[in-house]
Amino acid sequence: MVSVSDAQAIILNLVQPLDHQRDTEVVDLLVADSRILAVPVTSPLDFPHWDNSAMDGYAVRYEDVQHSSENPAVLEIVEDIPAGYQPKSTIQPGQAARIFTGAVIPAGADTVVMQEKTRREENRVFILDAPKPQEFVRQKASFYQARTQLLPAAIKLNAPEIAVLAAAQCPQLSVYRRPRVAIFSTGDELMTVEQPLQPGQIVDSNQYALAALVRQSGAEPILLGIVKDDPVALEKVIAHAVAIADIVLSSGGVSVGDYDYVDKILESLKAKIHIRAVEMRPGKPLTVATFPTPPTPSSPSSPPTSPLPTPHSPLYFGLPGNPAAVLVTFWRFVLPAIKKLSGITEGWEPVFLKVRSHHELRSNGKRETYLWGKLHLIDGVYEFHQANGSQSSGNLINLAQTNALAVLPVGKTLIYPQEEVQVLQLSNG
Repeated sequence: MVSVSDAQAIILNLVQPLDHQRDTEVVDLLVADSRILAVPVTSPLDFPHWDNSAMDGYAVRYEDVQHSSENPAVLEIVEDIPAGYQPKSTIQPGQAARIFTGAVIPAGADTVVMQEKTRREENRVFILDAPKPQEFVRQKASFYQARTQLLPAAIKLNAPEIAVLAAAQCPQLSVYRRPRVAIFSTGDELMTVEQPLQPGQIVDSNQYALAALVRQSGAEPILLGIVKDDPVALEKVIAHAVAIADIVLSSGGVSVGDYDYVDKILESLKAKIHIRAVEMRPGKPLTVATFPTPPTPSSPSSPPTSPLPTPHSPLYFGLPGNPAAVLVTFWRFVLPAIKKLSGITEGWEPVFLKVRSHHELRSNGKRETYLWGKLHLIDGVYEFHQANGSQSSGNLINLAQTNALAVLPVGKTLIYPQEEVQVLQLSNG
């Protein structure tokens, strides 16, 4: 059994990011949000494209107005320049142009006086206060110089980046393809949402939860359904999954029971098992494995809509069967792996915060313990409120609306109210 920190290090060392030449596609800018940029972007445009005004006011020659605080300068207004208009005049000594925010600075002018510091009388403007040299002039290329790097590769494209790319007239982008994550659940007791339940049967909620988490992470879920506790059927599904996916997530079948076949099947498929159990609660039964080469699917034929085989070895996660344990192990280990695989160069690791605990938190201290709850901002300080009800790995109900996991390290059995506690902030981006 490995520690949680060692498990994280092992998993992230196993992840091989998508290849910037092989694993890319071109997408339109309008659908590029949340994608990972595969190549750096440059633009032929300077930003600003031209010298322009940062204020409504008057474009002037600084030397005409530099002493206006002592004796107001009086200038002749020779032109009005709204945004989107190309100036026709060159500002001569003793002249000014009425100008608006974003408008092109006319030739001859080098400074803008804000209108609040002026008084206009017909075609004359009185400058009541001396501006600073080049005040309120946004110089051409002062934000960005054409043909230099605008955005680096391996970043996630959120709204600010999309806005920059639109302004730079980049209608299409090369991005990494979405990682493919195969998901299936194991167990004779599992039924789908649509099936009526008989005594002893439960709904396979894990597959729905994992599919949602995978989508939220920016990856593509491939749902392979429920597999009964039959070694032959399970081997076929595992072989097919690892042949078509970058990451495989199975839930159940990784403990030490008579019907837990996953580890033995992985070994029969020549997988190398790196982790068999983690020193954490919930989530102790966790299998992590890799394959020397992607195995050939055992099934005689794949569905026509199946993805093409992946050109590299996938990472296999055999998650526990209990619903809370599935979510905790996904947040703790799988999500960072998907982030690194997706092509981003940093920010894979889980985000931990030190906050104040509202409740008394307890653990037996034998394993690193994760308690779910919600962060609340109280008088400018975050507090962790533990979810009401049982913190059992089989209790899915009180996980709803949680956004954080309090972490009690090995040996720590009690956190008092108002005492500091480390929490894992839950995020899927």
